[in-house]
Amino acid sequence: MSEPYVVGVTGGIGSGKTTITNQFLRLGIDIVDADECARAVVQPNSPLLHDIRAAFGADVFHPNGELDRAALRALIFSDENAKLTLNGIMHPAIRKELLAQIAQATSPYVILSAPLLLENNLDRLCDRVLVIDVPESVQVERTIARDHVPESQVRAIMAAQISRKSRLARADDIIDNTQPVSALVELVASLHQQYLGFAKSK
Repeated sequence: MSEPYVVGVTGGIGSGKTTITNQFLRLGIDIVDADECARAVVQPNSPLLHDIRAAFGADVFHPNGELDRAALRALIFSDENAKLTLNGIMHPAIRKELLAQIAQATSPYVILSAPLLLENNLDRLCDRVLVIDVPESVQVERTIARDHVPESQVRAIMAAQISRKSRLARADDIIDNTQPVSALVELVASLHQQYLGFAKSK
C-alpha cells in the first residue's frame, strides 16, 4: 500500500484551524489531530502520566488523578525548562500516535492538523502545508473569548509559536480565516479538488 498524501494544517492559536478542518471532514477527508493524539497518550494509567508526575509533581494533576491541562499549560508557558522537559516526555509518543493514525486513514488524502506543525518539524511528515491565518489582534480576541484566559497568557503562547511572518513563508497554501463562512466553504472546496489531484499523482 502506498503512503497516504498528507496535508499539514497549522496556524497560530485562535486562528480557527478547527473551523477549516471541519470543512474538510464534511468532504469525507480523515483528520488526524495532534491535540487529540496528545490527549490519547495521557489517558488514565498511561505510562506517560507516571513520567509527567515524576517530572512536575502532583500540582499538575486533579485530585482524581487526571492531568490538569490548564495547570500544565500555564507552567510550560512560564518556564522554558519545564516546556523542554514536557516535550521530551510527550513528543515521541505523540509522533508514534500520529503516524499510526495517518497509516489507518482511508480517505484519498489525510489532513494532519497541528498547532505546532512547523515548530515541532511535523511538516516533514507532510506533502503540503496549509496555513490558517488571521491578524494577531484577532488571535488574541478569539482565544480570550474561547478559553477565558488573561491576555498575558495568550501573548505568552503566541510568543512560544513561530512568528506569523515565518509561518506564512513556509506555507504552500494560505486561508485567510477572517472571511465569511460562505467564502471559506468555497475556498476549502477548491483546495480539496487540488489535493485530490495531488494525491492521485503521488
